Amino acid sequence: MSSFPDPVADGVARGWRVYDASRDDLPAVLRADVAIIGTGAGGGVTAEVLARAGLKVLLIEEGPLRSSRDFSMRENEAYPQLYQESAGRKTRDQAITILQGRCVGGSTTVNWTSSFRTPDETLQWWGSHWALPGHDPDTLSPWFAQAERRLGIGPWLVPPNENNDLLRRGAMKLGIPVPAIPRNVRGCLNLGYCGMGCPANAKQSMLVTTIPVALDRGATLLTRARAHRLRIAGRRVEAIEVQALDADGLRASGRVVEVRAEHVVLAGGAINSPAVLLRSKAPDPQRITGTRTFLHPVVMSVADHDHEVRGFEGAPQTLYTDHFLGIDPIDGPIGFKLEAPPIHPVLFAVNLAGFGPEHAAAMKRFARAHALLALLRDGFHERSVGGRVHLRDDGSPVLDYPLDDFVFDGARRAFRAMAQIQFAAGARSVRIGDERATPQTTLEGLLAELDRLVLAPFDTRVVSAHVMGGCAMSADDTRGLLRPDGRHHHVDNLSVHDGSVFPTSIGANPQLSIYGIVARMSAGLAKHLTGREPEPLA
Repeated sequence: MSSFPDPVADGVARGWRVYDASRDDLPAVLRADVAIIGTGAGGGVTAEVLARAGLKVLLIEEGPLRSSRDFSMRENEAYPQLYQESAGRKTRDQAITILQGRCVGGSTTVNWTSSFRTPDETLQWWGSHWALPGHDPDTLSPWFAQAERRLGIGPWLVPPNENNDLLRRGAMKLGIPVPAIPRNVRGCLNLGYCGMGCPANAKQSMLVTTIPVALDRGATLLTRARAHRLRIAGRRVEAIEVQALDADGLRASGRVVEVRAEHVVLAGGAINSPAVLLRSKAPDPQRITGTRTFLHPVVMSVADHDHEVRGFEGAPQTLYTDHFLGIDPIDGPIGFKLEAPPIHPVLFAVNLAGFGPEHAAAMKRFARAHALLALLRDGFHERSVGGRVHLRDDGSPVLDYPLDDFVFDGARRAFRAMAQIQFAAGARSVRIGDERATPQTTLEGLLAELDRLVLAPFDTRVVSAHVMGGCAMSADDTRGLLRPDGRHHHVDNLSVHDGSVFPTSIGANPQLSIYGIVARMSAGLAKHLTGREPEPLA
């Protein structure tokens, strides 16, 4: 249990309107000016902007409310409490593991704090290919800057941990630039357990920034409550059917609450937001909902060193290189961003290639492991169409995301690049993330093995923590489900404010992109609903 001040517990004690649908008695009908479904990057920013504008806001979150006193830095506690499907969410064919938050604050509560503006070339592509006026770098720059000020986003000036410094040392020997990653932290203790919730409240997640402001301004928060469907009549959402969940927060208890609001904002993330629309049979003449849903498919390479790396200590991701994003045109072969993730035993063991004694031997050298990951930038090539959100028989969502030769060509080039850097940094051996790969003690041996391998689903380990698209925005209603301001083309009082609005993946960790773009959308929505210019993020 954290010994640090807990602003969330303090707020609840002084009277925040927070209800747990699994245990609290709720009226049959709740009313608000704006109902926001989801409390992550998009929902949190929207809640603050609209509450500051004087609107009565209701936040609906299917996960629990947890705070710093609950963050024990233990994987066995964090994953079941704070992640979708206990950090084991899979694509439809089970070939990709997807890490997504499922708690108040969403993925911002459990991410690794990496904060990049949307790359200029991505924004330029959207403008030229997706009819997105007002999403150019110059127009969005003030909104990104506002989010950066509000959320403490800036350079991390503390020396990197050894896991990140090995990336720097290896890349420097190859002439590859390795800049620092901006992080959204204030007073960070450099613990390295960001993925399990920050026990010191240093991470400036929605949990400790925008949502407390909204609650202080009179917003209501409903937790362990699943927005099942929107009841739509003509061009308006008349009500939201909200299912109260059981104490585990997983299954509907049978109680249903009806929420009525003048405007509804979907911010459940790029799997859950399309799912709500699909369950609601929302108007969609072009059948866009849930299509072109993009991940950054991630492949990993693990090096073994003679000295201890201790990748579980120190800030988790502080250095990166975009060198391999710029080698080919944006619409050419898939490019990739390299980062050094934290190394914690459960996630490491789950994603480490090998079985039985071989796997056990690698785990014994856990403290000497160095890991690199490659984020593959999907969505720009004609063969790069992403995935699609479907509904299972019980109405729950699942993402179908085929892995084809186009993606695996990028994975092969990423494995080669990561191995070159790891051997240049002095690795004793390197093993790429494929079940048929073996630890190789020379770069030449690894490249020869890589040339022999046929990369394929299940054999090649693929994960992702970034889900984007599925409700693409465009001024052209035959291509986009949403207008450029985030409002639905076919439902007048419905907006979507999360990463599902992106027409492609972005080629960078997406939280700052969501913060800035949604801040702009929310300001426009506040003005539309009140007739007044809204206050900026504090």
